[in-house]
Amino acid sequence: MEQPNLSYIQSMSGGDKAFEAKLIGIIKSEFPQEKQVYFDNINSGHLKQAAENVHKLKHKISILGLERSYEVAVAFEANLIENNTKGQIEFEAVLDIITDYLQQL
Repeated sequence: MEQPNLSYIQSMSGGDKAFEAKLIGIIKSEFPQEKQVYFDNINSGHLKQAAENVHKLKHKISILGLERSYEVAVAFEANLIENNTKGQIEFEAVLDIITDYLQQL
């Protein structure tokens, strides 16, 4: 599976390390909270709300350079809107990879 990276953040920053650090800090702060809300909704069977959570998480997936994982999230979000959990395992594997990555930063 692909691995997160900071390429997109670095390209946006134009070499501004303070900007990079601020953006990484925001992601490290928001991601665990957004992930927990997703799990709360998915475990409670609130699939429409979980779809909204996936939508928010997609942006962080994209910012971390995970192109294939972004497509997994897009498909899973669409399935959740249709009350279908197909793609849940793959999506949650992406969340695990991001969690591990952010803990190493």
